[in-house]
Amino acid sequence: MRIVAATGNPGKLAELNALSPRGWEVVAQSEFDCGGAQETAVTFVENALIKARHACAHTGLPAIADDSGLEVDALRGAPGVRSARYAGDAATAADNISKLLAELAAVGAVAPAARAARFRCVVVFMRHAADPAPRISCGVWEGRIADAPAGDRGFGYDPVFFVDARGKTAAQLEAAEKNRLSHRGQALRNLSDMLRAESTRTSPSCNSTS
Repeated sequence: MRIVAATGNPGKLAELNALSPRGWEVVAQSEFDCGGAQETAVTFVENALIKARHACAHTGLPAIADDSGLEVDALRGAPGVRSARYAGDAATAADNISKLLAELAAVGAVAPAARAARFRCVVVFMRHAADPAPRISCGVWEGRIADAPAGDRGFGYDPVFFVDARGKTAAQLEAAEKNRLSHRGQALRNLSDMLRAESTRTSPSCNSTS
């Protein structure tokens, strides 16, 4: 099945392709000259729905969209839904990381426990733009914010997201290991299980009668 991914982020697209259910061909919305949707909502799930509906409407294909972000306890959940735009609408990942570390320093979050954080992801699958029952799946990855960036893999806040169980930042993990642990990996596996279960329930019986 051909699915459009409602993202312009190449890192996200690579992860979606690696983690999507078997049999899916995930293509970028940019292949259809489809610009990104305006993420005007204040929750991850609403923004994911906006993006998936926009991609369906402009391509005519089923769409998968995710909205995800970093929540830092010492910053009362910021940057949250504004993670990609934390340092401004045109901010780079480095800009966002610099602002994050400065904000933590400003509130005196020095001890590891004070820098607790998590990545949260909501994935939405829509069959068409008017789908009345979009499939919604979530994933959460717990960690903390490192004192300084480390690693050159991944994207976004990965260089400062420290995973205690591995003793590394997300940007120091191999892609396969990150996908096993990450918020997006969890959400996509949950979605795959959900769709597989639905397919099993709706499949016709193979029993024959004579």
